[in-house]
Amino acid sequence: MSSGSLKICVPQLNFTIGDFEGNTSKIADAIYTAKQQNVDLVVFSEMTVCGYLPDDLLDYPHFIERCEQSLEVVAQSCQGIAALVGGVMRNPGKGRLLQNVMCFMQNGKIEHVIAKTLLPTYDVFAEERYFESAKSQDPFDFKGVKIGVAICEDLWDLYNDFEYTISPGKELKEKGAELIINPSASPFNIGKNSHRNRVFVGQVSRFNLPVLYVNQVGIHTEVLFDGSSRAVNPNGEVAMQLPEFKEATVIVEFENGKFKDSSTVLTVGDDSVDLMYRALVFGVKDYFQKMGFKQAILGSSGGMDSALVQTICSDALGPENVTAVLMPSKYSSDGSVSDAEQLSKNLGNPYHILPITEVHQAYESTLSHVFEGTSMGIAEENIQARSRAVILMAMSNKFGKILVNTSNKSELAVGYSTLYGDLCGSISVIGDVYKTQVYAMAEYLNKETERIPTSILTKEPSAELRPDQKDSDSLPIYPILDGILRLYIEERKGKDEIILEGYDASTVSRIIHLVNANEYKRYQAPPIIRVSSKAFGKGRIMPLVAKYS
Repeated sequence: MSSGSLKICVPQLNFTIGDFEGNTSKIADAIYTAKQQNVDLVVFSEMTVCGYLPDDLLDYPHFIERCEQSLEVVAQSCQGIAALVGGVMRNPGKGRLLQNVMCFMQNGKIEHVIAKTLLPTYDVFAEERYFESAKSQDPFDFKGVKIGVAICEDLWDLYNDFEYTISPGKELKEKGAELIINPSASPFNIGKNSHRNRVFVGQVSRFNLPVLYVNQVGIHTEVLFDGSSRAVNPNGEVAMQLPEFKEATVIVEFENGKFKDSSTVLTVGDDSVDLMYRALVFGVKDYFQKMGFKQAILGSSGGMDSALVQTICSDALGPENVTAVLMPSKYSSDGSVSDAEQLSKNLGNPYHILPITEVHQAYESTLSHVFEGTSMGIAEENIQARSRAVILMAMSNKFGKILVNTSNKSELAVGYSTLYGDLCGSISVIGDVYKTQVYAMAEYLNKETERIPTSILTKEPSAELRPDQKDSDSLPIYPILDGILRLYIEERKGKDEIILEGYDASTVSRIIHLVNANEYKRYQAPPIIRVSSKAFGKGRIMPLVAKYS
């Protein structure tokens, strides 16, 4: 057991990719504040100075130079205090040119550089594309405590769909580490906190060592980071935990081989509906802030999806910064217009009613001699969706408001959306949310007061692109559709396995065909805020030209 003691500061912060000035300023402020509180060591998250993951910015030498310079600048502020700060440095040995590192700094300089060993290359991760793996790990002594640093994945060697052949944590334990620090960039998805609990409780038990996990918060394009940093003692007890989706800083005391209990201990709720909603609100808010925009615009149809997105954006940006545009066609019901209008009144959003009947007729008139002799079909239906997109993009351009997309995951999966129509937008807010989850969130939002009109919740879903159209005309009811989609997308089960779960064989075949056939649409969809374990986009890469079914 360690006889040393440490006062450790954990800043759970939101960094921006490539914002070296802003990131280093935030780091220096945290170090300065910690020094005033007589802290021994400040521990930051993975890739602190450059943000995680910069992707192909890492191919530019000047980006790497700025990263290394920023680490040196931060080190100069470490006088009378030490810090662990993440970044990227050139690889001093053979192999790929770069390494993902944590730098131990004190006395105004970088004293130890710890490179990451396990480089994840699955789902949203692509670290082996850029980095060389460390060949070994060694703990270092600081104020009587032997500290081992295991960067993010280095502590997940037993907890993925596969097992790594090496274990950095085990190596650190064998070399005498008394405390393992796990600086991370660990993305959020529903169920991730339960998974983390299994990892950390399992590892502290396996090594009989305490673990300090420091994660970042924020959104980097579509990937959300939730924080939830924590200190876990060898008996599996959580001595400290920081909240989700919030910058926060705490000081923990490490003494006699364990962390003292902190008043910041929080219990992470199991209510996935609440957690998902808060994740989406945070994601929208942070996306807009980092992109430098304050106002959003969306098409409000009087349906469930646009209603939920409008509510999320109102909570994220303020209702006065969300403009709803109601664009009824000759197929829109009176109820759809009045429901959309009531929603905007409930939320306090500015709104416009811009009927598309004349625009639609103009398109039909222009195309009439080309379409002559053909029957009305999907092409004519989609003109309506594309007319609306033109109006929304015109208003976005004119007033500098970002268009948010309102398609849900069920629709995106089976192609029940119009390319260059309702697929337009800068960010897809609920593109990783199944329709059944959309309804669950709406009911959650209405628990105390009717924010989303009940008439929207109870009406049968419809695209309203032809007379008396219903979603169920084209698709199975959503509980069945979503069940099949989850098994195929999240759990990667094949047709026969899904049929064995009790689903109709012809329905399964049809849905899988629709998912595969509509990859080209998703390829052109906006970035999707990721809240599931397998989201469309960066985390699910499929070939467009293929013959496999």
